[in-house]
Amino acid sequence: MSLNWPRLAAGAALLTFSGYGLAMGWLYLRQEQLLFQPDVLPADHRFALGDDVHELSLNVPGARLSALHLKLPRPKGVVFFLHGNAGSLQNWFVNIDFYRRANYDLFMLDYRGYGKSTGRIDSEAQLRADVRMAWEQVAPQYTGLPRVIYGRSLGTGLAAGLAAEVGPELTVLVSPYSSMQALMREHFPLVPSALLRYPLDTGLAAAQIARPLLLVHGTRDPLIAPAHSVALRAQAPAARLVYIEGAAHNDVHQFDSYLRLFSETLAAL
Repeated sequence: MSLNWPRLAAGAALLTFSGYGLAMGWLYLRQEQLLFQPDVLPADHRFALGDDVHELSLNVPGARLSALHLKLPRPKGVVFFLHGNAGSLQNWFVNIDFYRRANYDLFMLDYRGYGKSTGRIDSEAQLRADVRMAWEQVAPQYTGLPRVIYGRSLGTGLAAGLAAEVGPELTVLVSPYSSMQALMREHFPLVPSALLRYPLDTGLAAAQIARPLLLVHGTRDPLIAPAHSVALRAQAPAARLVYIEGAAHNDVHQFDSYLRLFSETLAAL
């Protein structure tokens, strides 16, 4: 019995190519499952965070977004916080006493499909539109006061884009990526960039932010390397870049050096 090695090799290559093609097709159609990892909360879930934290729902096309709003008696300003890709308000609405001491209100929403928010994320344009609609409902309450747009991890791309449009008094990007495309090339080098439906180009937006921009990055971040913040500063030379020594990706907010930095930054507005 003889084997046709060229034909076998061609068949194996075809199977490999077909498998690769199927995998790329799945990534294109289902990349939301990779990018967004929400914790879903029951509709009757209650947040036990104090009488000054108010739960509200925001109507957007085809969905209702769950949000929490720390409202102090006479706040100095507000921090509009866009959180990362995993979890929900249950684990993101933290450090509340920090904001009380700083005398800043804190507003945070859950994206579609996160927490108690209904609907699902279908596109970057939809995601950005939701964030803009939330801002338009919150920002007028603080006319004449410092308004800070704050993004963390996934939220940094959204925060930079919103800040470029509305011009807050300060933009803070913590653990930012220069673009989702650049991040994908690092973690998934075999995936063609053309398949990415969420480019989230933070650098392009950061270059258009005219007011103060603070970049904060942990020196031990294994998910989004500090080089991303370096790239962002190159695109927005006026930005200030501060490293949090020893911090990784998910624990930056627990470091005293970060808390001092943010407190001093808010006090100076």
